[in-house]
Amino acid sequence: MAALYSGVVTRASPLPALWLISDARNDAALEGALARLPRGSGFIYRHYHLPDPERYLRFRQLRRIAKTRGHVVILADSALTAREWGADGIYGSPRSLAPRRAGLIHLATAHGAGELALAARLGADAVLLSPVFVTRTHPGGGTLGAVRFGLLARQSRLPVIALGGMTGQRARMLGWPRWAAIDGLSR
Repeated sequence: MAALYSGVVTRASPLPALWLISDARNDAALEGALARLPRGSGFIYRHYHLPDPERYLRFRQLRRIAKTRGHVVILADSALTAREWGADGIYGSPRSLAPRRAGLIHLATAHGAGELALAARLGADAVLLSPVFVTRTHPGGGTLGAVRFGLLARQSRLPVIALGGMTGQRARMLGWPRWAAIDGLSR
């Protein structure tokens, strides 16, 4: 299984278990949330709501905090931008991550078996499988639920990170070690 160490994919150490994802609604709480995360957690910076110059400046502020805590920093953007901005990797749909770029962590999004298989075929290091539960990001949208999530995650050839309405309590209920949240880690 591919894993992370000092921001580089290696075979020796595991992926972070806990991932904070940025969003417009948790922006004001990110500094505190990054400081509260266990050392060596993951941070996925999206901030699609900001124009590029502001997005870059906010990324630099948050990356500095994240790195002082030993967190892995992933950017929702291209491999070129991730390298220019000093991110450890990229996040997006399986196709947006291809072709595979050496030296960057590739985290793919997936919503079902087809995308899980595609992410594995295209060389992702891990996949964020969602939405497990009801989420504010997609109000009224369908969910995988605990049973379907478990079936899909156990069949995956890649490490799976649970996403969508996740909290520490829900991760324990699922019995799943790797999870990510926007609201569930920002409050």
